[in-house]
Amino acid sequence: MKSLFTLALLLIFTSSLYAQVDTTSYSKERQEIRKLLRSQRPGTIIDCNDMISVGPKGDISFTHQQWTEAQKKEKLIFKSVSPVPGNEFIRIYDGTTAVVNLLIKVNIIVDGHDLNIKVRRLEVYHKTSGNWCRVAGHGTQVDETLFPVK
Repeated sequence: MKSLFTLALLLIFTSSLYAQVDTTSYSKERQEIRKLLRSQRPGTIIDCNDMISVGPKGDISFTHQQWTEAQKKEKLIFKSVSPVPGNEFIRIYDGTTAVVNLLIKVNIIVDGHDLNIKVRRLEVYHKTSGNWCRVAGHGTQVDETLFPVK
């Protein structure tokens, strides 16, 4: 009975190992995403036509144009955006989809006030016709008084 139980556990354990999706390979695609993340500048469009984004107030934009209009409405001007090295976590699925979690430094003007903040971003990219574009994104400002980031 013990051997049957042990065999059953072994089969379940090995089955779950084989069911895992390989998200750590795809070094070429991972490098393409890193390059894309590091080349982002204010005014650069990397969004797919059907992109969806959640703004800081929970507002949803369904296109890059809607996202831009929301920024104007809130009187936001992005001066610079840059990833914090060592804080980029990239998972590639089937070589065509990337899920990225990264920490970025943002210099932004909000209603005439200059701010320097850090934001934890979760972004999804899709590769179509040989090019990557962002299909979804959401960020959360990191409160460094509570949680310092080095």
